[in-house]
Amino acid sequence: MTTVAISRVIAAPVERVWAAFSDPDALMAWFWPASLATKVSADVRPGGAYRISSDVGAMAISGVYRDVDEPVRLAFTWRWDGEDTDSLVTIELVALGDETELRLRHERLADDESRDAHAQGWNDCLDRLPMWL
Repeated sequence: MTTVAISRVIAAPVERVWAAFSDPDALMAWFWPASLATKVSADVRPGGAYRISSDVGAMAISGVYRDVDEPVRLAFTWRWDGEDTDSLVTIELVALGDETELRLRHERLADDESRDAHAQGWNDCLDRLPMWL
């Protein structure tokens, strides 16, 4: 099993970055490119489920929230439609005045190829985040 670890400083307060990951409308606005017409449902509580999908892109991710500590920690399982194993994503937010350090770990990925693909995907997503904020 392999892991992706990404750390970035975001020019927004921690509460705003938290909302970007926990509010379904916010996720819909920035997570995937607008051309994919992203749909999001999220019940952000331990044991609550989420789903991020695109009919245009014919893809979807779903999972269950494992840890919700607003506004500093969010952990959830991650499974692409059509796959039979879960991985685990943990997002930690550290307040730095008007900025936020975002620490993302995506663990239990099957192999190096999956790790590299998820690293690229997360970096693409996180590149869009400041424009939304």
